[in-house]
Amino acid sequence: MSTRTASTAADPVIESRDDLLAVFQKGEKPKENWRIGTEHEKFVFWKDTKRAPSYEEPGGIHALMIGLTKFGWTPIIEGENVIGLTGKDGGISLEPAGQFELSGAPLDNLHETCAETGRHLAQVKEIGDKLGIGFLGLGFWPDKTRAELPIMPKGRYKIMLDHMPRVGTLGLDMMLRTCTIQTNLDYSSEADMVKKFRVSLALQPLATALFANSPFKEGKPNGYLSYRSHIWTDTDPKRTGMLPFVFEDGFGYERYADYMLDVPMYFAFREGGYVDAAGLSFRDFLRGELSVLPGEKPTKADWNDHLSTAFPEVRLKSFLEMRGADGGPWNKICALPAFWVGLLYDDQALDAAWDLVKHWTVEDHHRIREQVPTLALDTKGPRGRSFRELGKLVLEIAHKGLAARQRFNASGDDETGFLQPLHEIVASGKVPAQDLLDRYNGAWGGDISRVYDEMAY
Repeated sequence: MSTRTASTAADPVIESRDDLLAVFQKGEKPKENWRIGTEHEKFVFWKDTKRAPSYEEPGGIHALMIGLTKFGWTPIIEGENVIGLTGKDGGISLEPAGQFELSGAPLDNLHETCAETGRHLAQVKEIGDKLGIGFLGLGFWPDKTRAELPIMPKGRYKIMLDHMPRVGTLGLDMMLRTCTIQTNLDYSSEADMVKKFRVSLALQPLATALFANSPFKEGKPNGYLSYRSHIWTDTDPKRTGMLPFVFEDGFGYERYADYMLDVPMYFAFREGGYVDAAGLSFRDFLRGELSVLPGEKPTKADWNDHLSTAFPEVRLKSFLEMRGADGGPWNKICALPAFWVGLLYDDQALDAAWDLVKHWTVEDHHRIREQVPTLALDTKGPRGRSFRELGKLVLEIAHKGLAARQRFNASGDDETGFLQPLHEIVASGKVPAQDLLDRYNGAWGGDISRVYDEMAY
């Protein structure tokens, strides 16, 4: 989620509907300027006790943030706390319980993306080793209860933590106990955005299946392969889900803006702090009738903030965000942007992917979304085809799309190699969560603490 630390009187007030649409329109870029942004989160733990460190304790999250300034990162301050870092590789932020996130810079190719990921993990590992801190790439805390986890000192999180239990039973788990990998991609026009949105939304459950990596809860199997994905089904129905209107005739910037106007607010940022507006209407805000800021109208910055508070499977801002994957190890971080770039950044690949899903109905989308957290690659598509079979077809398309891009590294390799972990998954039929369950039921002898020995960075 975005982080704001300042508001000024110079923020322009929204004057018309055109101002709402402008944020989407400014994302339009010619193909040669399309970039790849990759975000990835990981859990942080003390190596000796496996406990999650708090922000303020000696050697904890604050110390980790300060330690990273050695590599040129600049602190972002909220109040008296360092709540983020900014640098040439993008930004580092804290999720509510201290999950550590890199929001990578917009880069030209996957070789650069994977190099960025490698730099980041090397940096956090160096500082973490000095502090006795380790990092775990999973989609859900395998052994921690909510009560065992710290809360980071960010104003917006207090508002969200208070609001979540009012609208769903699993929202606090989403905030405190999940990690994800995301990819942010560009579009050239409204029509291009629409086609990419439809393809990526339809295939987002396939990404969930391929990256399913959250089979444990509080030390035991939880009955899901992607429990993180299941959590989103009972977080807040007004700001999550598959967005059936995306597949309707006439979908575009206007329809997405209308959707966002109907998403309840969380907050407004004023004078260096967050004003609690949870559950209130942005439409009222546009009329100057927001009860917590009477007479005020929203700025363009308020609209940008509000766009970051909806959590559908694919999200539109001035780019498209792919939101379906669990957190995972280093090679899976690189595989996710490879999957989506291969499908969406080559015209023939995008057409081929659309041909696979264009006949799917709204009911198909909902059923698949509901089943995939449990079944992963055993989920059945609309014509009885398993997601394992679908995965093979989609990866072939993505492979061709990446090959057509002809982005080479210094050794002459193109980008297709980053798909290899996914080819191995569909060949075996076993997603990462199933490998973890095999270890838990086999060599680990039911001892979940072994996950820290074998899966930590």
